[in-house]
Amino acid sequence: MALDIDFVRSQFPAFSADSLRGQAFFENAGGSYTCQPVIDRLNRYYVERKVQPYAPYAASQLAGAEMDEARSRLAAIMGVATEELSFGPSTTQNTYVLAQAFRQFMKPGEAIIVTNQDHEANTGPWRRLADEGIEIREWAINPQTGHLDTADLETLLDENVRLVCFPHCSNVVGELNPVTEITALAHAAGAFVCVDGVSYAPHGLPNVGELGPDIYLFSAYKTYGPHQGIMVIRRELGALLPNQAHYFNADVLYKRFTPAGPDHAQIAASAGMADYISALAHHHGGPETEGAEQGAFVHDLMRAHEVALLQPLLDMVKDRNDVRLLGPSDAQRRAPTVALSLNRAGAEVAAELSQHGIMAGGGDFYAVRALKAMGVDTNKGVLRLSFTHYTSEKEVTQLMEALDRVL
Repeated sequence: MALDIDFVRSQFPAFSADSLRGQAFFENAGGSYTCQPVIDRLNRYYVERKVQPYAPYAASQLAGAEMDEARSRLAAIMGVATEELSFGPSTTQNTYVLAQAFRQFMKPGEAIIVTNQDHEANTGPWRRLADEGIEIREWAINPQTGHLDTADLETLLDENVRLVCFPHCSNVVGELNPVTEITALAHAAGAFVCVDGVSYAPHGLPNVGELGPDIYLFSAYKTYGPHQGIMVIRRELGALLPNQAHYFNADVLYKRFTPAGPDHAQIAASAGMADYISALAHHHGGPETEGAEQGAFVHDLMRAHEVALLQPLLDMVKDRNDVRLLGPSDAQRRAPTVALSLNRAGAEVAAELSQHGIMAGGGDFYAVRALKAMGVDTNKGVLRLSFTHYTSEKEVTQLMEALDRVL
């Protein structure tokens, strides 16, 4: 079944806002529009539930119940246990806290593998552990294509490697990395796996239970929700790592790696993401029961729509002499996050596109290591055009016509 784009866009108030009328949004990799169920829940929480949760009075009980609902429903969609999903202020902060836990857990001489394909949030905190005597090994991308070759990973793995960190897909290369295959290689060598899913999750929440990594991180504000970092840590690893929270919370897995006080309202509002996924499934005749099967149905709806819209854009830019497309030109192999290296600054071109009603971005997008490895001048950066399932065919046409004029 094809995605009903009119129904989808009706769930996002931004598309009916007068101030945004005629503007096509292609900076989704930096943060998505927010769906109505999230907005409704956030507003209700601030109006009716803005009290300390989990106390015995009614408003407090409802507040705590809504926070618990968000955790349990999102965990079910992602195929993991409720206690294995936790919220933090951002994915960057969550990764930093995890790095501190591994700093205490690992011994000098043991190793962590990172890539230079990553956004800095999933590589910088781990690389800093070199100061603690931990060996950092870099799984390097192909400088022409940006591709991560699993054969190169195999040469880095040995009995000293304790953790392998990589992105589900890069925020500039866009290629989908084979998470299950990479995880199997790492586990066979005795290493844990941490996947940065920030650039993948907006295109359909993954079934982490099936994919197999020990840690999976993404950002709710890029998946139609509030500004929270969402983190899955599987029970076995979570029990091994040193507690990073208050000592009396050590026996609660979803609290062990979130030392700061949680943002009650935004956690509760995250249940609106599950509301939206459920609404999409029901509207399109998908599974009635919430959970991983329903999540997979919606994931596939989103991906099919995105792939169909993405391929014409890739076809337009892949053979131009004045543009270098980073990553694959096959839409099936990548997310709809398209970085273009040009002969001038990406931000300059983005500014020109804005005159044609295109909202896009230019810069390095915290992927400095990846851009340098591919020979891109980081002073110029790239033009990044990113969309998601609520983007229409008309908007992609508007983008392509504007891009042709500007280039």
